[in-house]
Amino acid sequence: MMKQPIAMAPGMGLNAFFAFTVVGALGYTWQQALGAVFISGCIFLILTVTGVRRWLIEGIPHSMRSAVAAGIGMFLGIIALKNAGIVVASEATYVSLGHMLAPAPLLAMLGFSILLGVSQFGGIMAPPPSIAPTFFQLDILGVLGTGIFHVVLVFVLVEVFDATGTLIGVAKRAGLLNEGPGHTNPQLGRALLSDSTAIVVGSFLGTSSTTAYVESASGVQAGGRTGLTAVVVGVLFLLGLFFSPLAGSIPAFATAPALLFVACLMMRELTDIDWDDLTESAPAALTAMMMPFTYSIANGLAFGFISYALIKALTGRAREVHPATWVVAGLFLIRFAFFAE
Repeated sequence: MMKQPIAMAPGMGLNAFFAFTVVGALGYTWQQALGAVFISGCIFLILTVTGVRRWLIEGIPHSMRSAVAAGIGMFLGIIALKNAGIVVASEATYVSLGHMLAPAPLLAMLGFSILLGVSQFGGIMAPPPSIAPTFFQLDILGVLGTGIFHVVLVFVLVEVFDATGTLIGVAKRAGLLNEGPGHTNPQLGRALLSDSTAIVVGSFLGTSSTTAYVESASGVQAGGRTGLTAVVVGVLFLLGLFFSPLAGSIPAFATAPALLFVACLMMRELTDIDWDDLTESAPAALTAMMMPFTYSIANGLAFGFISYALIKALTGRAREVHPATWVVAGLFLIRFAFFAE
């Protein structure tokens, strides 16, 4: 992200929607799905260039911004605990405590793994795979002729609010977000342009929608405050293509302690919420809780915006709601009513 310490990569929720819903359940070809990504990226780019997306961001209440940062922290926390095997799926209670004497939880808590021979060593270097099979394979005309509009809309909504939520949460944690009446964020527009452009370019390369990555919070916690942080991440990912066997030798539970530590630090943002004002605290709490519980930043924003607008209206304080908040709440209601994933 331009002049922001935020990295971008294909979004995990969006690539699951791409593969299992659009291609698997709805029956579209992966080329048509890439075409839908391209069209959604163009719409996303238009929203960014025209300033609509920035207007939407500036309408997010202060309490919601704090909740987004805390919710991302909780999201990182459940990712870390899941990767470590400390939290596991359960048919009875949805989530449950894993087997704490298994190698993954024990080594995650200790913070090391390969020296004990638990993970397999896959080598150091190998040539990266060719992108020829997916390069410029998107089928835009196929999208226009198959009535895939609802898929495009879901892509746009998730792209806008997932990336926006991450951008706000990480930037706030880094102290890069100017808040309060009359404050502006001049660097925000160019940062938004970066992620919207990446979606369009990524569709040509054959990847699902890219988005600002929530793990960028780790770089911020390490001291990253400028775009150089994102450049370093990009260069390392590029080098990582050649060192994929070595990277693949590192199990997910080995990185879990770092994510969990960052999660704990980000949850301090909950102290910035006005807990004495129920019309502010209730939507903020819903925002933060729904991110890890639904495994989606966009869903957390949806519940937060909708509840914020409704609670303010029902308590006679509708004038306190920014017009952008009404627009976003309405869009999320439309998504849930007609375009549920």
